[in-house]
Amino acid sequence: MTKNPIAAAAVSILALGLALGVTPATAAGMDATIGMQLEPPNLDPTGGAAAAIDEVVYANVFEGLTRFGPDGAILPALAESWEISEDGLTYTFKLHSGVTFHDGSGFDAEDVKFSLDRARGDESTNAQKALFADIASVDVVDPTTVKITLSKPNGSFLFNLAWGDAVIVAPESADGNAANPVGTGPFKFAEWVKGDRVDLERYPDYWGAAVKLDHVTFKFISDPTAAFAAMMAGDLDAFPGYPAPENLVQFEADPRFSVIIGSSEGETILGMNNKKPPLDNILVRQAIAHAIDRQAIIDGAMFGYGTPIGTHFAPHNPAYVDLTAQSAYDPEQSKALLAEAGVSDLTLSLKLPPPSYARRGGEIIAAQLREVGITAEITNVEWAQWLDDVFKAKNFDLTIVSHTEPMDIDIYGRDDYYFQYGDPDFKAIMADLDQATDPAKRTELMQAAQTKIADDYVNAYLFQLARTGVADAKLKGLWLNSPTQANDMTGVHWEE
Repeated sequence: MTKNPIAAAAVSILALGLALGVTPATAAGMDATIGMQLEPPNLDPTGGAAAAIDEVVYANVFEGLTRFGPDGAILPALAESWEISEDGLTYTFKLHSGVTFHDGSGFDAEDVKFSLDRARGDESTNAQKALFADIASVDVVDPTTVKITLSKPNGSFLFNLAWGDAVIVAPESADGNAANPVGTGPFKFAEWVKGDRVDLERYPDYWGAAVKLDHVTFKFISDPTAAFAAMMAGDLDAFPGYPAPENLVQFEADPRFSVIIGSSEGETILGMNNKKPPLDNILVRQAIAHAIDRQAIIDGAMFGYGTPIGTHFAPHNPAYVDLTAQSAYDPEQSKALLAEAGVSDLTLSLKLPPPSYARRGGEIIAAQLREVGITAEITNVEWAQWLDDVFKAKNFDLTIVSHTEPMDIDIYGRDDYYFQYGDPDFKAIMADLDQATDPAKRTELMQAAQTKIADDYVNAYLFQLARTGVADAKLKGLWLNSPTQANDMTGVHWEE
């Protein structure tokens, strides 16, 4: 009998792999392809508001002085430790040594000073510039020590530094980060094929613990049907923010997959333009809030995944106040409020970005508003259009969006924010919160802030977005919950 040389060679290779402790799965399992519904408009987290930016680069490509852990804890990152003065005004950070950016340039305290001065400067395009408002000065003590002095105590300062908007960039490469991001993280940017994917590869000179994956591809698939097909075909290894919750029961029944159900920071709201008549009338905003059946939206658009909310705060936060009863579904009260406001035959624009919670939820809300005499004219917009037309130009009446930034109730104190609230009493509450360090006092103020925006019916608060994900059953280390908008791949690996 003649021995097949190809088969013999294959057996020999397999035997060698087993002898070295490398199984076929691990030998081929150094890459991961991750699905995302939205493509980021750019890849610079310090120069854009879109959550999709951080979903690609947070902790993977860019790092800050601190970072969010998977449980929401604030952890050291580029700063290995810090000391806080007794008056709460001076933070002295000790930086890791031996850190390099992906272009080979060294990282030191000068880069920290550059990044924070840039983020808070007059010409800053940082979408979260308010995070840095209390910084009075940033001083380089030595190459691995930086001192940050605040103008007033800020109990959220270490939390603020963990945001993607506070990552450290280099002066040599900062201007090019939108298209060619250069960070200090364990993965470096490889390629961006617009409309398709972003490729990252392991950075061999990373200063910290080496990651297990050699390559990560973020694949952009906006259509829920296409996302389902890609998962079933094995074209994707995971889809952490899976856009078609109606399919989850099928994945749960298939041993090839694991379904990941957790919580997120995503307060999903019906945003209202508070300065555009008649929405500048609290009675009209209150009428809209009472016209909405939250549970019907959760069931109809999210297939039961989601937690009703009555204010802009995550229910899993210990300081959360359940105010849902204040804007309970009551169409008769809604009609009475509209009559009291002297409003009839009202037609409003409803601009919907691509996520299924918005598109599906918008159809349900339009039907609910119709029952109380409000016509919502739906316009579906792409994400870039939403950012330009709604977020920046404020050219809208109503919109639906999920705010996925961590504990971001402070946005209600910004005069130029897209829903245009900026109430002085609310801003006073937030100013007190910024200075408070006592945990009990901070809880009291956070609860006062939640109550204030609920009392003013700034927006109609719908539900907290569940984090519904699907992954290959052998892919481990993905986050269960989403304490910030990130697909952190630093701990992801294939099961051996």
